[in-house]
Amino acid sequence: MKTRLLFLGPPGAGKGTQAARICDSNGMKHLSTGDLLRTEVAAKSELGQEAEAVMNRGELVSDKLVLAIVESQMKALSGEGWLLDGFPRTVPQAEALEPLLNELKQPIEAVVLLELDDAVLITRMLSRGRADDNEDVIRNRLEVYRDKTAPLISYYQNKGLLISVPAQGSVEEITGRITKVLG
Repeated sequence: MKTRLLFLGPPGAGKGTQAARICDSNGMKHLSTGDLLRTEVAAKSELGQEAEAVMNRGELVSDKLVLAIVESQMKALSGEGWLLDGFPRTVPQAEALEPLLNELKQPIEAVVLLELDDAVLITRMLSRGRADDNEDVIRNRLEVYRDKTAPLISYYQNKGLLISVPAQGSVEEITGRITKVLG
């Protein structure tokens, strides 16, 4: 099975849920950039302190800083499989990530695109009951995704790494589809 993965898909497609399931059942490390940032901040590492200062100013953590955090995590893996979730989000980030992975001799083996119809996404996200999940906010997040992240689909498709998986149905059905295509 492929064990160096990247998950792509719109907000609400189930990337986090599926990433956790795939990682748990295959002994892989789930590298969620949000979690990694929080871990570095909590550990008060040099990178974490730098990230915390940026976030406290209400700014986005730079690509360079996120890449440095991803690099430190990957160097600590010593050959374990991994799944990147939430990074890269843009083509420039993907272009910056590639030389690092090549240097570590851990190139991405597959990019799993979780595909879901907007109407289903909106319904799913509204049902989560989060304070920031109203229809206008959700539609805006989907626009940002299409504008910034969707170009990664073509980028990885052109590299022959993209595998599309329908993300409707039960959590178990979706996990089954992902496992089958990665086999």
